[in-house]
Amino acid sequence: MKIQAWAQGLGILSAAGVLVACSALPERPVAQLKAATGGSLVNCTALTGQLKLDHTRIESAAVVSSGALRQGTQAIPEHCLVKGRMHERKGSDGRDYAIGFEMRLPVAWNGRFYYQGNGGLDGNVQAAIGALGGGPLTGALMQGFAVISSDAGHSGPQTTVFGLEPQARLDYGYQAVEKLTPMAKQLIRGAYGKGPDRSYIGGCSNGGRHAMVAAARLGDQYDGYLVGAPGYRLPYAALAQIWGAQQWAPLATPGATVKNPLNPNGTLPDLASAFTPQERLTVAKAIADKCDALDGAQDGMVQATQACQAAFKVKTDVPTCTGARHGACLTTEQKDVVARVFEGAHTPAGQRIYASFPYDPGVAGANWGTWKFVDSLIRDPLALRTIFSVPPTPVDPLKDNIAARLEMFSATNDTYRESGWSIMTPPGEAHPTNLAAVRARGAKVVLYHGVSDAIFSAEDTRQWVERVGKAGLNPGADFARYFPVPGMNHCSMGPAADQFDLLGPLVKWVEQGEAPQAVAASVRGAGNAGGVNTELPADWSAKRTRPLCAYPTVATYKGSGSLEEASSFSCR
Repeated sequence: MKIQAWAQGLGILSAAGVLVACSALPERPVAQLKAATGGSLVNCTALTGQLKLDHTRIESAAVVSSGALRQGTQAIPEHCLVKGRMHERKGSDGRDYAIGFEMRLPVAWNGRFYYQGNGGLDGNVQAAIGALGGGPLTGALMQGFAVISSDAGHSGPQTTVFGLEPQARLDYGYQAVEKLTPMAKQLIRGAYGKGPDRSYIGGCSNGGRHAMVAAARLGDQYDGYLVGAPGYRLPYAALAQIWGAQQWAPLATPGATVKNPLNPNGTLPDLASAFTPQERLTVAKAIADKCDALDGAQDGMVQATQACQAAFKVKTDVPTCTGARHGACLTTEQKDVVARVFEGAHTPAGQRIYASFPYDPGVAGANWGTWKFVDSLIRDPLALRTIFSVPPTPVDPLKDNIAARLEMFSATNDTYRESGWSIMTPPGEAHPTNLAAVRARGAKVVLYHGVSDAIFSAEDTRQWVERVGKAGLNPGADFARYFPVPGMNHCSMGPAADQFDLLGPLVKWVEQGEAPQAVAASVRGAGNAGGVNTELPADWSAKRTRPLCAYPTVATYKGSGSLEEASSFSCR
């Protein structure tokens, strides 16, 4: 069976199990990249006056002492903090734009560069520490990388309007990374007397999208790509969210409202009344009842995600209300809507817009509800209106037949010469054969995704990995590996072991040829140094651990040992 699955992943085995030829298989052998060698910081404060960088103004460079920043309880070692701006300009809208950034350069450097992709609509320069996992206890800076972080070309106050300015839209999509990458390497050379031996890029959400886009556009610039919950088809994901809001709306309590988190004086329809927290707990329990034991252990975690999708049916496995709603059942109408939303958005003609969403107990997470019921009414319509559509198109999320207007993503005009789809998605995302050269030079991709992510579907990421395999680019999973995180919502939280480090395993894979198969993950119970995950079930150990397993293997109970210990499970 393993040989059969391997052959199907390569696209050389038909559905009938017959070996067939596959012309897409890469002909070039995969290189083994050498390990980075470290160095010591030569210059810090002098960087402001001595280093001349194209289109760049270094605003400050100062030493940050050990312990001034911490991750969890650990002191981040001494480093140099450089702040600056690239491509300062007056925008076509009369506003001042620039690509703001900061770099943190450790005194004891490991010879590596890490580009920290930030999430959401960017607009803020997050601390360049390269934080990893939920409640992070470590990060790229802690591990000795030189790290850059940016605002992707606009400031926080410009968040609602930057997408209307053509160049700011391009910078957010992909050009900020293209511009910052060579500058950052030059700055590193000025600080250490040599450039980085190995370069990595990573992030979660939009940061994961930045990393995936870089793999397609900057394949010669980075050796490792850490891709978390990637919104790599962000326009369609946003459209799917609005489509979902329109499904929930008829079930919501008429006239009920909640506060608008982006407008203190505004309100939003209370879509959460269509599928309340107690009702989501009921569905989560039904999923666990049906799927928990598929991995050999009844522990409140559904590790066998794909098997669960075949086993669980919301219409038959969740109690049906026979009278008024009371939280422990769903009405027939609710079940119909839940099934439609999880199946994924479609156009009125039946064309699929976005991937389906896996059933998982994390549906009970607060983060799940926020994305489905709040952000679908504010953040997604904003992005569609100002960033993804040509021309910019106003959106009423509960009234417009927005799913019939897919053409706005591919359109261009004299003002916006690249489409919203082009600026946001990795070129060739549907047929990723353009990654052949990236693979051949020895670069690697590690992806992870919360199975209960409500905005970007883990199924969409899984399907991307399958397409890479079918293109012949991942024989034996030697180029890309995907780690689903059961129970986890968007980048963290949910009933999940969401504290983990995938950067270290990625480095070992790139530089030592050691492919990751099982990566340690922990829950964040009481006393956790990275912060407590308040959504953990009360009967779990506060220190529960699990292996994150490379797809398609599943964390499976060995049949003996504590259900709270990763050592009792193996990836099979």
